[in-house]
Formats: sequence, C-alpha cells, structure tokens
Amino acid sequence: MLEIIMVLFTIYTLLKIYISVMQIGYVSEEKNKEAVLMSQDKYAVAGMYAIQKERLSLLSTLADYVMFVWWVTVGFAWLTSVLSTDSSVLNAVIFLFGFIAVGFVVGLPFELYQTFKLDKEYGFSKTTPKLYLIDQVKSMGMFLVFGGAIFYALAWIVINIQSWWLWGFALLFGLAVLINVIYPTIIAPIFNKFTPLEEGELRTDIENMMHGVGLQSDGVFVLDASKRDSRLNAYFGGLGKSKRVVLFDTLMEKLSNKELLAVLGHELGHFSHGDIWKNIGMMGALLFSSFFILGNLPSSLFIEMGIEKTAGVEIAMMMLLLPLLSFLFTPILSAVSRHNEYAADEFGSELGGKENLVSALMKLVEENKAFPKSHGLYAFFYYTHPPVLERLKELGYDANAVNERIAKEGIFTFFDKN
Repeated sequence: MLEIIMVLFTIYTLLKIYISVMQIGYVSEEKNKEAVLMSQDKYAVAGMYAIQKERLSLLSTLADYVMFVWWVTVGFAWLTSVLSTDSSVLNAVIFLFGFIAVGFVVGLPFELYQTFKLDKEYGFSKTTPKLYLIDQVKSMGMFLVFGGAIFYALAWIVINIQSWWLWGFALLFGLAVLINVIYPTIIAPIFNKFTPLEEGELRTDIENMMHGVGLQSDGVFVLDASKRDSRLNAYFGGLGKSKRVVLFDTLMEKLSNKELLAVLGHELGHFSHGDIWKNIGMMGALLFSSFFILGNLPSSLFIEMGIEKTAGVEIAMMMLLLPLLSFLFTPILSAVSRHNEYAADEFGSELGGKENLVSALMKLVEENKAFPKSHGLYAFFYYTHPPVLERLKELGYDANAVNERIAKEGIFTFFDKN
C-alpha cells in the first residue's frame, strides 16, 4: 500500500512540475511579443513576475515532495519517538502540533522570499518585518486555541467512534460554515481595520444597488489593505446577518466611482446567483470524499511505515495526502468557478455598465501586474477566474482591435477618449 501511495504522489508531483514548466515556457515567449492591455514595458514586467512566481512555486512543489517522502519513510516514526505518542486524545493533539510545526518551518523560507524579496521587488508588498511578526503571532495564537480545540475534538472522534470519518466530516463541514459566518465580523478585523464607507454619493449608489438585488448586509466597509500590499481587490463575504461588502483602500484610490459600482455589481452577481452556497456545497463534496477515502486507510499502511495507527498519525496522514486528492478535484472546481465568474461579469455589466466593468478590469490587470495570457493547461487546472482576455471578449471588448489606440504609457488614454 505504501508503494502505491508513493507512486501516486510521485505522479501528482510530476504533473504539477510539468504544468509549471509549460507555464514558464509559455510566458517566457509571450512576454516578448506585442503587448496587450498594457504598455510594452509593463507587459514584460508582468511576464517576468509571473515567471519568477511560478519558479518559486516549482521549488515549493519539490520541497513538498521531499517532505512527503521523508514523512512516510522516517518522519512519522521520528516524530512518534520524539513525542512519545500514545493513544490518548491529548497526545494526538501534541503530535498534530508537531506535524504542523515541521511543515511551517519548511515552508517559511518560501513565504519570506515571496513577501520580502519577490513582492517587494515588483512593488506589491508593503509589509514590514514588525507587521509580519505581529501577523504571525496573531495567527499562531488563534491556531493554538482554535486549532487545538478542533484537533482535540477530531482526535476524540477518531478514538471513540467506529465510523469516525463520517462524524469527522460533519464536524469540519459545520466548522467551515461557521467560519464563513464569523470571518467578516470576528476573524478578519483581528488583522485589518474595517472602516464604514463614508456618507456620500458613492455609498448611496452602492446601497441602492444592493437594495435593488435584495441584499440586506452588515454594511459597506473599506479595508486598509495598503499597509500590507498594493494590489487592488474587493469581495463580498459572510452569511446571514454577517454579510458585508469590502472594498480595498487600494481599489478606492485607483478606480472611479462608476468603475467601483461595476466591480460591486460583479460581486453582487455572486450573491444573486448563490455562488457562496455553491462553493460551500462543492467544498462539502470534496471534504466528504476526502474523509471517506483517507479516513479508511488500511492498517497495513501504518505497519509498512513502522508506526502504530494512533489518532494523531491517522489525522496527520490525511492532511499529508489531502493535496493529492484535492488536485483531482481542482479542474472541476476551477471550471465551475470560471463559469460563475462569467455569469457575475454579465450581471455586473448590467448593473454598473459594460464599459465601466471593462475599464475596471483593465485597470486591475495593469495595477496588479497580472500577465493577461496563460498556457491552456495551467489555466485549465488553476484559473478560478477566466483569463482576462476571455472575460473582456465576453463583454464585447476586442483587445487586439483596440490595442493600437492605447498610448504607450498605459490604458487610461483609451478610456479618457470613450
């Protein structure tokens, strides 16, 4: 059984590497061709950022594979001996914290390089070492409290209930729904400041738009994203009375009111189409499949690894193999997400104006240095949003036909004239 799992994980890793290599090669060629949606210089910069980010992802994939092999050959046995793990619930929690800690240490160099080297170099990250450390302390504190409670409950279920995978699924799925409810009002404010959008024409227009689609929300808030990152974004989150619209302050600075309304219209499209519930349903299906398959691993597997089949080891093994199983679902989840994005674009263009949504999308591409092209295989697996050129095409914008009219310094001349 161990050999089969190692072969499957090796195939999964090689496929991920192949997709990354294809993407790097494709962008390397395309970035030197005629630019679309941005000036030639910015087009090349966006291409280089995409390449360097994918190279880092490639190294991370290789590190994950090395860690997987280490865990199933000697890692679990080593951690078991170090922590003197037995069959009790408390020891299972300690074992899982040890498992997570090792993974955190291995992944930390990649995160630090992304945040303080790559994103700094391309003008995205504004995070200081102090702010990064504060965020890490907050995250660790929350994980110790809430993660520890979840591990404890899950370990108790594994030890005391025969069909533990079913009840474990019910526990985590219920918690996932709960997190969707409390995230906007309880969790997110721990890391960012949310300020109600000030009174004025924009707020009135937003409230009228939300009222028009039947959305009763907790309000419209501006998030101080600029203290960490310069990227533009907005989102609609929460369930029940916790629903709220969140606009990044970086987005407020770069987009006109009409463009903001078009972006909001897109987000309201997700609300109107029930996409949050669709996402929860898909997450539930993935979670159920994962618990059903990974929660019934044979005892012979653990014997082959030279360890006892304790609650902590079983849960850690599930966590180790979850990326493999999730990868099989990725194309399906991505395809459904892309379909939802097209529908939300159509909804947003009707509410806020097609030309305003096109203008907003093009500004997002330029400001976020998002390379507008991708290898088909990479987009098939990983793109939860359609390629921006395809989104613009669906909205009636032909990038190739209009590109000649765009000034060398950017896209804004075109929109000033229209």
